[in-house]
Amino acid sequence: MAIQYSSFQTTFKLSNPKKTSTWIERVVKKEGSSIESLSYVFCNDKYLLGINQEYLDHDTFTDIITFDLGGTSRSIDGEIYISIPRVRENARNLGVVFDTELHRVIIHGVLHLMGYKDKTKAEKGRMRSKEEEYLELR
Repeated sequence: MAIQYSSFQTTFKLSNPKKTSTWIERVVKKEGSSIESLSYVFCNDKYLLGINQEYLDHDTFTDIITFDLGGTSRSIDGEIYISIPRVRENARNLGVVFDTELHRVIIHGVLHLMGYKDKTKAEKGRMRSKEEEYLELR
C-alpha cells in the first residue's frame, strides 16, 4: 500500500500526510478495496488546465483530475492531480474551511478509482453522499 504526495508549481505541502494516508486507507478498506499505488500531485491552476487540455480535451479549470492506471475496483492504482487555488476558491464559495474541501476532493478522486461516477444527477448524489460519509471518518 503506497500513497505518495508531491507538489508541482506550488509551495503547498499537506499538513499531516500520515494521518491523511491512514484515513484514505480506512476508506478504501471500508469499500472492500486495497491500494496498489496512489499518487497525489498538488499543483496550480495553469498546470492542471494543461493536463485537462492535453489528456481530456477540456479547456476549463478544474479542482481535480484522476487517472486510473489500470487498477480495479478491488485494487486501485492511480494518480490524482489537485489544483490548490481551485480548492481554495471552492472552499470560499461553499463557505467551508479549506482543509474540509481539500479532503473532500482527496476522497473524491479515490471514489472515482473505486468505480464511482458523477456524470448523472443520481451519480452525483451518490458521490456527494459517499464524500460526506467519509469526511466524517477523518
